Amino acid sequence: QVQLVESGGGLVQAGGSLRLSCTASGRTLSMYYMGWFRQAPGKEREFVALINRNGDNTSSGNSVLGRFTISRDNAKNTVYLQMNNLMPEDTGVYYCAAGFRFTARDNEFDYWGQGTQVTVSS
Repeated sequence: QVQLVESGGGLVQAGGSLRLSCTASGRTLSMYYMGWFRQAPGKEREFVALINRNGDNTSSGNSVLGRFTISRDNAKNTVYLQMNNLMPEDTGVYYCAAGFRFTARDNEFDYWGQGTQVTVSS
């Protein structure tokens, strides 16, 4: 079992940037595909980005394509989400997740962090 902890969330004005981090413990991060998801109040959880084990293949949700970038540093057991040109509709709780396949389906990930709040003001 792996434990995941997100950090880096906060309040930012529209057009600004944030960098989220997710650090793993209990297992080596390199054995997992890693994903980012987000959820706004009253909304279903939404796929944001995905990265494979060695970091040479990624996928992003349509709503963040071209603005968000997922990356990983396996030596630091950390995955990142660089968020640029943030918009108010990006507001929500952002979760990192670990799994064993390249998928955008949240129910196919095995381990989840507690989430970090991102709020984008107009």
